[in-house]
Amino acid sequence: MKSWMMVLRRSKYILNVRLIGKVAAALASVMCYCEFLHYYVVLFQCHWPELDHELSVRDIKNDASPLHVMVLADTHLLGTRNGHWFDKLRREWQMHRAFQSSITVHNPDVVIFLGDLFDEGKWCKPSEFAEYVQRFHDLFRTPEETHVLVAVGNHDVGFHYSLNPYLVNRFEAVFATGLVALKQIKGVTFVTINSMALEGDECFLCKPASDKIKIIGRQLRCAAGDMAACQYWKSSQLQQYSQPVILQHYPLYRESDSICSEVDEAPEDIKHLLFRERWECISRDATETLFEELSPRLVLSGHTHHGCHVKHNTSKGTTVDEYTVPSFSWRNKENPTFSMLTITSNNFSIYKCQMPKENTVIAIYAFSAILLVLWIAAKIVKTRGILYTKVEGHID
Repeated sequence: MKSWMMVLRRSKYILNVRLIGKVAAALASVMCYCEFLHYYVVLFQCHWPELDHELSVRDIKNDASPLHVMVLADTHLLGTRNGHWFDKLRREWQMHRAFQSSITVHNPDVVIFLGDLFDEGKWCKPSEFAEYVQRFHDLFRTPEETHVLVAVGNHDVGFHYSLNPYLVNRFEAVFATGLVALKQIKGVTFVTINSMALEGDECFLCKPASDKIKIIGRQLRCAAGDMAACQYWKSSQLQQYSQPVILQHYPLYRESDSICSEVDEAPEDIKHLLFRERWECISRDATETLFEELSPRLVLSGHTHHGCHVKHNTSKGTTVDEYTVPSFSWRNKENPTFSMLTITSNNFSIYKCQMPKENTVIAIYAFSAILLVLWIAAKIVKTRGILYTKVEGHID
């Protein structure tokens, strides 16, 4: 009898160890899928949009292929003041996995960040800002050959009323941007603008920004063949003319988001709230100035945390497409997306890539937990039955 009790105890121990090992393996598998593989499964379903082939792309010099551009906005990395540590850890992990999975699967030529990289950039000290920048580069690593364009947001340096040269200069120095910056890649012209410099007053930013917009406007007209503009404003940066793509944090002027009809649009309870000029969007005058000076074909903006597509009518009788890109963070948006842009010097097509939904991940965890509990219960019942049978058989 004593030997059988020892066998019984040993059997229980072995079965318990095996059960714990299987439970640990099951938990690790679920976590691996939810926190790693699920991002690939979802983002693999996105694709680069096709161009309208009725528009010729053969005008591009050197027969350059179309650019593939990944566009995201409002990452709002938390600092030391706002939010809970777990919230910070969770949201940054989600953004990191979504971004790195997208880079691996889709391999964009250009990545564009439309401002508010940081949530507390306007408050943080130099040491905090240095840590912020390092964390941003760790989370959003890109291959060396990938071009990265960054627009500044109000959370990065402050709203217009709280701006100072130090905050603006330190951001521009780290991310190699400016008040208004011109960049041409494979014949596609990008103009990055500091939205807070479009107030139209005589602040230390606004007058230089206004002058720079006029200079770039003349450079573009020169590239388009306007000889009068070429007398003063030739640009070695422009190999050929193409209508520019404006990159900025604030949207162009619009009354509200009520005109938006997108899968990632603003919720109904705020969709019809009126925008305040220079707060939720740039002013009507600044919008008209950009249309007049730069003649853009496309504007990409962020700031509202929600998606929107607007066709603006200009005084020249043309239309300009604007896409407001929602926040990349699940902290600000339940169903975040980023934009995938295929573009040439005279053509473009844009597509919204929907990222993994947090509710889906929670549902997978919950369903897996229920299955695991049921499986453990079944194992325990079965184990007790086997051991009871052994003991009964010995007693008999």
